Amino acid sequence: MTGVAVDRGSATAGYAERASRLTGAVVWTNLPSTSGRPVLPDGCMDLLWTEGRLLVAGPDTRAYRPQGPPARWAGVRFYPGTAPAYLGVPAQELRDRRVELADLWPAAEVRRVGGRVDAAADPATALEEIALERAARVPAPDPLLGALVAALDSGRPVAATADRLGLSARQLHRRSLAAFGYGPKTLARVLRLQRALALARSGVPFAETAARAGFADQAHLARDVRELAGMPLTDLLARG
Repeated sequence: MTGVAVDRGSATAGYAERASRLTGAVVWTNLPSTSGRPVLPDGCMDLLWTEGRLLVAGPDTRAYRPQGPPARWAGVRFYPGTAPAYLGVPAQELRDRRVELADLWPAAEVRRVGGRVDAAADPATALEEIALERAARVPAPDPLLGALVAALDSGRPVAATADRLGLSARQLHRRSLAAFGYGPKTLARVLRLQRALALARSGVPFAETAARAGFADQAHLARDVRELAGMPLTDLLARG
C-alpha cells in the first residue's frame, strides 16, 4: 500500500506514532496534555483505548474535537478502506461517530480484549496485537480499495479512477460508502486536504501548496481547510 499523509498531531508534544506490523496501519498514543487537539478528516478509522474503554472512531467528514476532561489515549489507525474488513462493520454506519466496541463485537470478546489492554504496560501495543489477531481471522481487505486510494491521492479525477479500475460510477460510489464511509469525491477531497497540510507544515508557501496539492488556487485551499478543519489554515498551523 502507498502511504497516505495524515494529520494526527505528530508535531505536538505528547503525541507519538509508529508504523504497525499490520500492513498500512499506524500505532499511536496521545497524552492528556494534548488530547484536546482536534482530529482532522483523513480517510481512516481507528481502534481506540482510553481510561479502560474500547471504542472505534469512524471516518470523519469534519474536524472532531474530543469532549470531556483530558485523558490518555492509545489507538491503531487503519489504512483508508481496510477497517471495515477487520472490524466487521460498513464504514458508513460509523461516519462522524465514536462508538463503543461492545456495540460492534460480542460483549464477551470485548471484555476479554479490554482486560488485556487494561493490564498491558503499553496499551497501544496491546491494541496492535488485537488488531493483528483479528486481521488473521478475517478475509483481507479488497486490494482494489488500495488502488482506489492511491489513484485519488495522486490527484487522479474520480471518473478517470473509476474507468481505470473497471467500475461504473455507481459501483465506485457503493464500494466507497462501505469502505470509507462516504463517496469517492469526498475521499478525494479529504486526501487532498492531507496533502496540503503536509506541504504547508513543511514550509511550502500557501499558493504553491494549493497548486501542488491539486486545488484550483489559494482561495480554494482556504475554503476547503475552513470547511473540513473548522478554522483557517494559519490558525491550524499555529496549533502545531
